[in-house]
Amino acid sequence: MAIIPVELAGRSYEVRVASGLLADIAGQCALLLRKKRVPIVTDSNVAEHWRATVEKSLIAAGHEPRVLVLDPGEGTKSWHVLERVMDWLLAEEVERGDHILALGGGVIGDLTGFAAAILKRGCGFIQLPTSLLAQVDSSVGGKTAINTGAGKNLVGAFHQPALVLADLDTLDTLPAREMRAGYAEVIKYGILGDREFFDWCMREGPEVVTGGISAQEFAVTQSVKAKARIVAEDERETSGARALLNLGHTFGHALEAQTGFSDRLLHGEGVALGMVLAARYSARKGYITEADAALVTAAIASAGLPTEIASLGLNCDGQTLAGHMLHDKKMDAGTLPFVLLRAIGEAFLDKQVSLEDVAAFLGEQLQAH
Repeated sequence: MAIIPVELAGRSYEVRVASGLLADIAGQCALLLRKKRVPIVTDSNVAEHWRATVEKSLIAAGHEPRVLVLDPGEGTKSWHVLERVMDWLLAEEVERGDHILALGGGVIGDLTGFAAAILKRGCGFIQLPTSLLAQVDSSVGGKTAINTGAGKNLVGAFHQPALVLADLDTLDTLPAREMRAGYAEVIKYGILGDREFFDWCMREGPEVVTGGISAQEFAVTQSVKAKARIVAEDERETSGARALLNLGHTFGHALEAQTGFSDRLLHGEGVALGMVLAARYSARKGYITEADAALVTAAIASAGLPTEIASLGLNCDGQTLAGHMLHDKKMDAGTLPFVLLRAIGEAFLDKQVSLEDVAAFLGEQLQAH
Protein backbone atom coordinates (compact mmCIF):
# COMPACT_ATOMS: atom_id res chain seq x y z
CA MET A 1 0.00 0.00 0.00
CA ALA A 2 1.21 3.49 -0.85
CA ILE A 3 0.41 6.11 1.79
CA ILE A 4 0.78 9.74 0.76
CA PRO A 5 0.37 12.43 3.42
CA VAL A 6 -1.30 15.70 2.50
CA GLU A 7 0.42 18.07 4.91
CA LEU A 8 -1.80 20.97 5.94
CA ALA A 9 -1.58 23.10 9.06
CA GLY A 10 -3.66 21.43 11.73
CA ARG A 11 -5.60 19.07 9.44
CA SER A 12 -3.26 16.78 7.57
CA TYR A 13 -4.65 13.53 6.21
CA GLU A 14 -3.60 10.45 4.28
CA VAL A 15 -4.27 9.22 0.79
CA ARG A 16 -3.97 5.44 0.66
CA VAL A 17 -3.51 3.68 -2.68
CA ALA A 18 -3.93 -0.10 -2.92
CA SER A 19 -6.26 -2.90 -3.97
CA GLY A 20 -8.86 -4.19 -1.52
CA LEU A 21 -9.44 -0.99 0.42
CA LEU A 22 -13.23 -0.96 0.01
CA ALA A 23 -13.50 -4.55 1.17
CA ASP A 24 -11.75 -3.42 4.36
CA ILE A 25 -13.55 -0.09 4.65
CA ALA A 26 -14.46 -0.60 8.32
CA GLY A 27 -10.86 -1.31 9.23
CA GLN A 28 -9.45 1.54 7.16
CA CYS A 29 -11.88 4.04 8.68
CA ALA A 30 -12.10 2.56 12.18
CA LEU A 31 -10.80 5.67 13.96
CA LEU A 32 -13.20 7.96 12.09
CA LEU A 33 -16.50 6.07 12.26
CA ARG A 34 -17.57 6.85 15.81
CA LYS A 35 -21.26 5.92 15.53
CA LYS A 36 -23.18 2.84 14.50
CA ARG A 37 -24.98 4.59 11.64
CA VAL A 38 -22.72 5.43 8.66
CA PRO A 39 -24.08 7.75 5.91
CA ILE A 40 -22.93 6.94 2.37
CA VAL A 41 -23.61 8.98 -0.78
CA THR A 42 -23.09 7.23 -4.11
CA ASP A 43 -24.61 6.94 -7.58
CA SER A 44 -26.45 4.08 -9.24
CA ASN A 45 -23.53 3.01 -11.44
CA VAL A 46 -21.10 2.77 -8.52
CA ALA A 47 -23.71 1.21 -6.24
CA GLU A 48 -24.17 -1.63 -8.70
CA HIS A 49 -20.52 -2.63 -8.36
CA TRP A 50 -19.40 -1.54 -4.88
CA ARG A 51 -22.33 -0.94 -2.54
CA ALA A 52 -22.48 -4.57 -1.38
CA THR A 53 -18.73 -4.68 -0.74
CA VAL A 54 -18.79 -1.56 1.41
CA GLU A 55 -21.94 -2.59 3.28
CA LYS A 56 -20.58 -6.07 4.03
CA SER A 57 -17.45 -4.65 5.68
CA LEU A 58 -19.38 -2.08 7.71
CA ILE A 59 -22.06 -4.53 8.87
CA ALA A 60 -19.41 -7.07 9.91
CA ALA A 61 -17.87 -4.36 12.12
CA GLY A 62 -21.22 -3.60 13.76
CA HIS A 63 -22.15 -0.53 11.74
CA GLU A 64 -25.45 0.29 10.08
CA PRO A 65 -24.78 1.67 6.58
CA ARG A 66 -27.32 4.21 5.33
CA VAL A 67 -27.06 4.80 1.60
CA LEU A 68 -28.33 7.59 -0.65
CA VAL A 69 -28.14 6.57 -4.33
CA LEU A 70 -28.15 9.41 -6.86
CA ASP A 71 -28.26 9.53 -10.63
CA PRO A 72 -24.85 9.38 -12.34
CA GLY A 73 -23.49 12.23 -14.41
CA GLU A 74 -22.47 15.87 -14.22
CA GLY A 75 -26.09 16.98 -13.91
CA THR A 76 -26.10 15.67 -10.34
CA LYS A 77 -23.79 18.52 -9.26
CA SER A 78 -26.74 20.91 -8.99
CA TRP A 79 -28.67 23.06 -6.50
CA HIS A 80 -31.61 20.67 -6.69
CA VAL A 81 -29.61 17.56 -5.86
CA LEU A 82 -27.59 19.38 -3.20
CA GLU A 83 -30.84 20.24 -1.45
CA ARG A 84 -31.89 16.60 -1.61
CA VAL A 85 -28.56 15.48 -0.12
CA MET A 86 -28.77 18.06 2.67
CA ASP A 87 -32.31 17.06 3.60
CA TRP A 88 -31.29 13.40 3.66
CA LEU A 89 -28.24 14.04 5.85
CA LEU A 90 -30.34 16.05 8.29
CA ALA A 91 -32.96 13.31 8.39
CA GLU A 92 -30.17 10.83 9.14
CA GLU A 93 -29.20 13.08 12.07
CA VAL A 94 -25.62 13.51 10.90
CA GLU A 95 -23.62 15.50 13.45
CA ARG A 96 -20.57 17.72 13.06
CA GLY A 97 -18.28 15.02 14.42
CA ASP A 98 -19.54 12.38 11.99
CA HIS A 99 -18.00 11.41 8.66
CA ILE A 100 -19.98 11.00 5.45
CA LEU A 101 -18.62 8.50 2.93
CA ALA A 102 -18.42 9.80 -0.64
CA LEU A 103 -18.42 6.61 -2.72
CA GLY A 104 -18.01 7.47 -6.38
CA GLY A 105 -16.22 9.56 -8.95
CA GLY A 106 -15.60 13.29 -9.08
CA VAL A 107 -19.27 14.26 -9.21
CA ILE A 108 -20.11 12.39 -6.01
CA GLY A 109 -16.94 13.57 -4.30
CA ASP A 110 -17.50 17.22 -5.18
CA LEU A 111 -21.18 17.18 -4.25
CA THR A 112 -20.78 15.24 -1.02
CA GLY A 113 -17.78 17.28 0.02
CA PHE A 114 -19.69 20.52 -0.49
CA ALA A 115 -22.64 19.15 1.47
CA ALA A 116 -20.25 18.22 4.29
CA ALA A 117 -18.73 21.70 4.18
CA ILE A 118 -22.04 23.47 4.76
CA LEU A 119 -23.93 20.93 6.90
CA LYS A 120 -24.09 22.44 10.40
CA ARG A 121 -21.22 24.70 9.32
CA GLY A 122 -18.97 21.78 8.54
CA CYS A 123 -18.76 18.07 9.26
CA GLY A 124 -16.31 15.37 8.25
CA PHE A 125 -16.23 13.29 5.10
CA ILE A 126 -14.13 10.51 3.61
CA GLN A 127 -13.35 10.29 -0.09
CA LEU A 128 -13.73 6.84 -1.67
CA PRO A 129 -12.90 7.66 -5.29
CA THR A 130 -13.94 4.98 -7.75
CA SER A 131 -12.76 6.56 -11.02
CA LEU A 132 -9.20 7.17 -12.18
CA LEU A 133 -9.92 10.88 -12.54
CA ALA A 134 -11.17 11.15 -8.97
CA GLN A 135 -8.29 9.09 -7.58
CA VAL A 136 -5.59 11.25 -9.13
CA ASP A 137 -7.24 14.64 -8.91
CA SER A 138 -10.63 15.62 -7.51
CA SER A 139 -10.56 13.52 -4.31
CA VAL A 140 -7.36 15.20 -3.10
CA GLY A 141 -7.03 18.81 -2.04
CA GLY A 142 -10.41 19.81 -0.65
CA LYS A 143 -12.03 21.56 -3.60
CA THR A 144 -15.77 20.90 -3.45
CA ALA A 145 -18.48 22.44 -5.59
CA ILE A 146 -21.63 22.24 -7.67
CA ASN A 147 -22.36 23.62 -11.13
CA THR A 148 -24.82 26.38 -11.97
CA GLY A 149 -26.30 27.77 -15.13
CA ALA A 150 -23.47 30.31 -15.21
CA GLY A 151 -20.75 27.69 -15.29
CA LYS A 152 -18.88 24.80 -13.73
CA ASN A 153 -17.85 24.68 -10.05
CA LEU A 154 -18.83 28.29 -9.39
CA VAL A 155 -20.49 27.52 -6.04
CA GLY A 156 -18.35 25.61 -3.59
CA ALA A 157 -15.93 25.60 -0.69
CA PHE A 158 -12.49 24.42 0.31
CA HIS A 159 -13.21 21.51 2.65
CA GLN A 160 -10.56 18.85 3.16
CA PRO A 161 -11.49 15.18 3.58
CA ALA A 162 -10.39 13.30 6.67
CA LEU A 163 -9.09 10.40 4.57
CA VAL A 164 -8.88 9.31 0.93
CA LEU A 165 -8.95 5.62 0.00
CA ALA A 166 -8.06 5.02 -3.64
CA ASP A 167 -8.95 1.36 -4.23
CA LEU A 168 -7.35 0.26 -7.50
CA ASP A 169 -9.87 -2.58 -7.81
CA THR A 170 -12.55 -0.05 -8.70
CA LEU A 171 -10.74 0.78 -11.93
CA ASP A 172 -11.61 -2.69 -13.25
CA THR A 173 -15.29 -1.72 -13.36
CA LEU A 174 -14.80 1.53 -15.29
CA PRO A 175 -15.81 1.82 -18.94
CA ALA A 176 -12.86 2.36 -21.27
CA ARG A 177 -13.98 5.91 -22.03
CA GLU A 178 -13.93 6.81 -18.32
CA MET A 179 -10.43 5.36 -17.97
CA ARG A 180 -9.20 7.46 -20.87
CA ALA A 181 -10.84 10.55 -19.40
CA GLY A 182 -9.13 9.92 -16.07
CA TYR A 183 -5.78 9.40 -17.75
CA ALA A 184 -5.91 13.01 -18.96
CA GLU A 185 -5.47 14.13 -15.35
CA VAL A 186 -2.54 11.71 -14.94
CA ILE A 187 -0.54 13.01 -17.88
CA LYS A 188 -1.40 16.55 -16.81
CA TYR A 189 1.04 16.26 -13.90
CA GLY A 190 3.83 15.44 -16.32
CA ILE A 191 2.98 18.24 -18.73
CA LEU A 192 2.73 20.91 -16.04
CA GLY A 193 5.67 20.04 -13.82
CA ASP A 194 7.53 16.77 -14.38
CA ARG A 195 9.10 15.99 -17.76
CA GLU A 196 10.38 12.63 -16.50
CA PHE A 197 6.84 11.58 -15.57
CA PHE A 198 5.60 12.83 -18.95
CA ASP A 199 8.16 10.60 -20.65
CA TRP A 200 7.00 7.67 -18.48
CA CYS A 201 3.42 8.35 -19.58
CA MET A 202 4.54 8.32 -23.21
CA ARG A 203 5.96 4.82 -22.66
CA GLU A 204 3.53 3.30 -20.17
CA GLY A 205 0.33 5.31 -20.57
CA PRO A 206 -1.48 2.63 -22.57
CA GLU A 207 -0.93 0.18 -19.70
CA VAL A 208 -2.67 2.56 -17.30
CA VAL A 209 -5.71 2.77 -19.56
CA THR A 210 -5.92 -0.93 -20.42
CA GLY A 211 -5.59 -2.34 -16.91
CA GLY A 212 -1.95 -2.89 -16.02
CA ILE A 213 -2.14 -2.91 -12.21
CA SER A 214 1.50 -1.97 -11.60
CA ALA A 215 1.29 0.90 -14.07
CA GLN A 216 -1.97 2.06 -12.50
CA GLU A 217 -0.51 1.99 -8.99
CA PHE A 218 2.54 3.99 -10.10
CA ALA A 219 0.42 6.49 -12.04
CA VAL A 220 -2.02 7.09 -9.18
CA THR A 221 0.71 7.29 -6.54
CA GLN A 222 2.89 9.71 -8.52
CA SER A 223 -0.09 11.88 -9.43
CA VAL A 224 -1.27 12.09 -5.81
CA LYS A 225 2.26 12.90 -4.62
CA ALA A 226 2.45 15.74 -7.13
CA LYS A 227 -0.92 17.14 -6.14
CA ALA A 228 -0.20 16.76 -2.41
CA ARG A 229 2.97 18.83 -2.77
CA ILE A 230 1.15 21.62 -4.55
CA VAL A 231 -1.84 21.59 -2.17
CA ALA A 232 0.49 21.75 0.84
CA GLU A 233 2.18 24.80 -0.69
CA ASP A 234 -0.99 26.62 -1.75
CA GLU A 235 -4.11 25.09 -0.21
CA ARG A 236 -6.57 27.83 -1.16
CA GLU A 237 -5.03 28.83 -4.50
CA THR A 238 -3.73 32.19 -3.35
CA SER A 239 -0.01 32.08 -4.28
CA GLY A 240 -0.42 30.82 -7.83
CA ALA A 241 1.17 27.40 -7.30
CA ARG A 242 -2.12 25.53 -7.10
CA ALA A 243 -3.47 27.40 -10.10
CA LEU A 244 -1.04 25.38 -12.23
CA LEU A 245 -3.28 22.36 -11.62
CA ASN A 246 -5.82 24.13 -13.84
CA LEU A 247 -3.73 23.39 -16.93
CA GLY A 248 -6.23 22.65 -19.69
CA HIS A 249 -9.21 23.53 -17.52
CA THR A 250 -9.95 27.07 -18.75
CA PHE A 251 -10.18 25.88 -22.34
CA GLY A 252 -11.80 22.62 -21.26
CA HIS A 253 -14.51 24.22 -19.14
CA ALA A 254 -15.48 26.46 -22.06
CA LEU A 255 -15.92 23.37 -24.23
CA GLU A 256 -17.88 21.63 -21.48
CA ALA A 257 -20.16 24.64 -21.19
CA GLN A 258 -20.75 24.68 -24.94
CA THR A 259 -21.70 20.99 -24.83
CA GLY A 260 -24.05 21.56 -21.90
CA PHE A 261 -21.90 19.75 -19.29
CA SER A 262 -23.18 16.54 -20.83
CA ASP A 263 -21.84 13.15 -21.86
CA ARG A 264 -20.97 14.66 -25.22
CA LEU A 265 -17.71 15.70 -23.56
CA LEU A 266 -16.58 14.16 -20.29
CA HIS A 267 -14.60 16.38 -17.93
CA GLY A 268 -11.37 14.49 -18.52
CA GLU A 269 -11.89 14.70 -22.27
CA GLY A 270 -12.38 18.44 -21.95
CA VAL A 271 -9.17 18.73 -19.93
CA ALA A 272 -7.29 16.66 -22.51
CA LEU A 273 -8.44 18.84 -25.37
CA GLY A 274 -7.84 21.91 -23.20
CA MET A 275 -4.21 20.89 -22.65
CA VAL A 276 -3.72 20.50 -26.39
CA LEU A 277 -5.15 23.98 -26.87
CA ALA A 278 -2.98 25.40 -24.06
CA ALA A 279 0.11 23.88 -25.69
CA ARG A 280 -0.83 25.21 -29.13
CA TYR A 281 -1.62 28.63 -27.72
CA SER A 282 1.72 28.62 -25.88
CA ALA A 283 3.40 27.94 -29.21
CA ARG A 284 1.37 30.72 -30.83
CA LYS A 285 2.69 33.09 -28.15
CA GLY A 286 6.27 31.89 -28.71
CA TYR A 287 6.68 30.28 -25.29
CA ILE A 288 7.28 26.74 -26.60
CA THR A 289 8.12 25.27 -29.98
CA GLU A 290 5.58 23.89 -32.40
CA ALA A 291 7.37 20.57 -31.98
CA ASP A 292 6.66 20.52 -28.24
CA ALA A 293 3.02 21.41 -28.86
CA ALA A 294 2.84 18.54 -31.36
CA LEU A 295 4.40 16.19 -28.78
CA VAL A 296 1.74 17.09 -26.20
CA THR A 297 -0.91 16.48 -28.86
CA ALA A 298 0.60 13.11 -29.78
CA ALA A 299 0.81 12.01 -26.13
CA ILE A 300 -2.86 12.78 -25.57
CA ALA A 301 -3.95 11.27 -28.89
CA SER A 302 -2.09 8.05 -28.07
CA ALA A 303 -4.48 7.48 -25.17
CA GLY A 304 -7.49 7.80 -27.46
CA LEU A 305 -8.40 11.25 -26.16
CA PRO A 306 -9.73 14.09 -28.35
CA THR A 307 -7.23 16.60 -29.73
CA GLU A 308 -9.32 18.64 -32.19
CA ILE A 309 -12.25 20.95 -31.45
CA ALA A 310 -13.68 20.17 -34.87
CA SER A 311 -14.33 16.58 -33.75
CA LEU A 312 -16.96 17.84 -31.30
CA GLY A 313 -19.22 19.18 -34.03
CA LEU A 314 -19.86 22.47 -32.22
CA ASN A 315 -22.17 24.99 -33.81
CA CYS A 316 -20.41 28.12 -32.56
CA ASP A 317 -17.49 30.45 -33.17
CA GLY A 318 -14.38 31.31 -31.20
CA GLN A 319 -16.01 34.34 -29.64
CA THR A 320 -18.76 32.17 -28.17
CA LEU A 321 -16.25 29.80 -26.60
CA ALA A 322 -14.21 32.66 -25.20
CA GLY A 323 -17.42 34.14 -23.81
CA HIS A 324 -17.87 31.09 -21.59
CA MET A 325 -14.53 31.95 -20.00
CA LEU A 326 -15.94 35.21 -18.62
CA HIS A 327 -17.70 33.08 -15.99
CA ASP A 328 -14.48 31.35 -14.94
CA LYS A 329 -14.02 31.51 -11.16
CA LYS A 330 -10.39 32.57 -11.67
CA MET A 331 -11.44 35.92 -13.16
CA ASP A 332 -9.70 38.70 -11.23
CA ALA A 333 -10.28 42.43 -11.79
CA GLY A 334 -11.66 41.72 -15.25
CA THR A 335 -8.73 39.60 -16.42
CA LEU A 336 -8.40 35.84 -16.68
CA PRO A 337 -5.03 34.17 -16.02
CA PHE A 338 -4.19 31.22 -18.28
CA VAL A 339 -1.96 28.27 -17.43
CA LEU A 340 0.49 28.02 -20.32
CA LEU A 341 3.80 26.25 -20.97
CA ARG A 342 7.41 27.39 -21.16
CA ALA A 343 8.36 23.77 -21.80
CA ILE A 344 6.90 20.32 -21.33
CA GLY A 345 7.16 19.98 -17.56
CA GLU A 346 7.19 23.74 -16.91
CA ALA A 347 3.80 25.42 -16.67
CA PHE A 348 3.30 29.02 -15.61
CA LEU A 349 0.47 31.46 -15.01
CA ASP A 350 0.13 34.11 -17.73
CA LYS A 351 -1.93 37.07 -16.51
CA GLN A 352 -1.52 39.10 -19.69
CA VAL A 353 -3.64 37.06 -22.08
CA SER A 354 -6.14 38.88 -24.29
CA LEU A 355 -9.50 37.12 -24.51
CA GLU A 356 -9.91 38.65 -27.96
CA ASP A 357 -6.74 36.86 -29.06
CA VAL A 358 -7.97 33.64 -27.44
CA ALA A 359 -11.25 34.01 -29.35
CA ALA A 360 -9.36 34.40 -32.62
CA PHE A 361 -7.19 31.37 -31.78
CA LEU A 362 -10.24 29.25 -30.97
CA GLY A 363 -11.88 30.34 -34.20
CA GLU A 364 -8.85 29.06 -36.08
CA GLN A 365 -8.96 25.77 -34.17
CA LEU A 366 -12.64 25.32 -34.99
CA GLN A 367 -11.80 25.54 -38.67
CA ALA A 368 -8.68 23.36 -38.52
CA HIS A 369 -8.43 19.73 -39.55
